Amino acid sequence: MNQAGRSILLVDDDQEIRELLDAYLSRSGFQVRTVADGAQFRDAMAGGPADLVILDVMLPDEDGFSLCRWVRGHQRLAQLPIIMLTASSDEADRVIGLELGADDYLAKPFSPRELLARIKALLRRVQFSQERTREVLLFDEWRLDMVSRRLFHQDGEEVLLSGADFALLKLFLDHPQQILDRDTIANATRGREVMPLDRIVDMGVSRLRQRLRDTGKCPRLIRTVRGSGYLLAAQVVQHHDTLG
Repeated sequence: MNQAGRSILLVDDDQEIRELLDAYLSRSGFQVRTVADGAQFRDAMAGGPADLVILDVMLPDEDGFSLCRWVRGHQRLAQLPIIMLTASSDEADRVIGLELGADDYLAKPFSPRELLARIKALLRRVQFSQERTREVLLFDEWRLDMVSRRLFHQDGEEVLLSGADFALLKLFLDHPQQILDRDTIANATRGREVMPLDRIVDMGVSRLRQRLRDTGKCPRLIRTVRGSGYLLAAQVVQHHDTLG
């Protein structure tokens, strides 16, 4: 994938990290903007959104969680890829970030090469989804527009999907009635295998269930197959049209 012209907005109050990643990612072909706090981030987004955001959790004026929530609350930004930087010892940070719609996370200290790999995987996923021909997938009480990535319930409500939500839902819709293990899901949606004690897949499924109103004690739409993975228990119908 060609990085030329792709823009990254880095939000971190550590000047050394900002300078290091600015230089490293710029050498890799990205256009990089860096800001030090939440207020600067909001100003930068108002001046023009990026193709991807790297968002530190700990900021001096506003934590990364509230900024992630703010991004996901705006329809034009709902699918903006977000990688959160978290404290290596705090699993709670990673869980909260994923629940709020972050696409991936990286624990500090981290390798710039690892961050670059995560960035490329996310941008490949976005590019692939944008290049698909227009189609609508119908399943259960829902319809998903594959181009606009807009999800509608039969009662007319529209549900905003993050990039991670869309990628996971698309994977299930491509494999209805099939058991998908965690490594398959992680490879397809994150570009990497799930690591031991890594809850990113389970948290992604939990968040998607919330989007699909499938939060009962025994979810009926996305079922857990104990010891194996997850299964979409619905028929999927492909339909070509345009959603309003």
